Amino acid sequence: MSYLFTSESVSEGHPDKVADQISDALIDNFLAFDKDSKVACETLVTTGQVILAGEVKSKSYLDVQRIARDVIRKIGYTKSEYMFEANSCGILSAIHEQSQDINQGVDKKNPEEQGAGDQGMMFGYASNETDNYMPLALDLAHKLLIELAAVRREDAAIKYLRPDAKSQVTIEYDDNHQPIRIDSIVISTQHDDFDEEAKMLAKIKSDIISVLIPRVKATLKPELQKLFNEQIKYHINPTGKFVIGGPHGDTGLTGRKIIVDTYGGKGAHGGGAFSGKDPSKVDRSAAYATRHIAKNLVAAGVADEVLVQVSYAIGVAEPCGIFIDTNGTAKVDLNDGAIAKKVEEIFDMRPYFIEQRLKLRNPIYSETAAYGHMGRKNEVVKKTFLGANGEEKTVEVELFTWEKLDFVDKVKSAFGL
Repeated sequence: MSYLFTSESVSEGHPDKVADQISDALIDNFLAFDKDSKVACETLVTTGQVILAGEVKSKSYLDVQRIARDVIRKIGYTKSEYMFEANSCGILSAIHEQSQDINQGVDKKNPEEQGAGDQGMMFGYASNETDNYMPLALDLAHKLLIELAAVRREDAAIKYLRPDAKSQVTIEYDDNHQPIRIDSIVISTQHDDFDEEAKMLAKIKSDIISVLIPRVKATLKPELQKLFNEQIKYHINPTGKFVIGGPHGDTGLTGRKIIVDTYGGKGAHGGGAFSGKDPSKVDRSAAYATRHIAKNLVAAGVADEVLVQVSYAIGVAEPCGIFIDTNGTAKVDLNDGAIAKKVEEIFDMRPYFIEQRLKLRNPIYSETAAYGHMGRKNEVVKKTFLGANGEEKTVEVELFTWEKLDFVDKVKSAFGL
């Protein structure tokens, strides 16, 4: 019997994502001027206010107010009527030095013995459902909001849109877990005030269905375009008016959208957030490393679907264990336990080696803080940072290294594929 599966996404203007982007901008700035920075930075945003808190060990000094305002401005909170505006919001910093008790477990004389920044378990997931090895419902939910943000910035006819938005996609699958059709699409988008609410809702729904949806469809393969049909149930701003939004409508905190950040409810999640943490925190680095493993296993043909778990003890380099679940889709004559043993031989999961393999001690995190940390485009870009003393620094960095298929040949060789 067919079944339905749903995933959601939130836009860069969603208050929780505003907080994530500020936290990750701070990470990038610290790493740009001191690669050895240890940072755990949380952000709270609300009406007219930004509060920064956390622990830092770094040689660099930052103008955190300027960095936060730059992020808010880039997102699009630039008008006083939003009640949260880049130039006028208050910014309070309560960032202090990292606890030496934590640092002694991480920094070691031999860098290769670097301990995990915390205990916990992290998960990575991949399936061959899409070209980027991500769950389809989440991939579509992200694409809807990426295009919505582009429309908001580019299309003069839709300038009434404001930065805050959410999407949700429900897909019907057959008994063989193949997508049949899109059952429903939910989009709630913040907008300017209209004189008449009925006219406003009709305009927004028309623009979403006639402008946004065709733009998203055009980016998809023909077989995925066929999932869009005349029977899709559209819920566009289902509560009606959505003028009050962003941090004025809902307080935002770093790390509250961990399922949006990962796999949209597919696979599993260890519970740790990513944004605001330097790569010594395995919540972040090991989650990227397990995604890298899962994606390369699926791309190599080991299985159609792979879930990878790794776990750590604080201050200890070697993982407590690695677990693999192929959900019965393995293409090799090995059980999941035997696959996990081979994975341990191919991928060194000690924190230092994860950092080196994925080039994580670079300012690469701002780009992860909206529209998901996984399934993104691996590319090399130049980024420029401004120090507190006016010093400008331009660096070339590689983004989303955990999305590379650079271990496929090694995996094929190890599994005899």
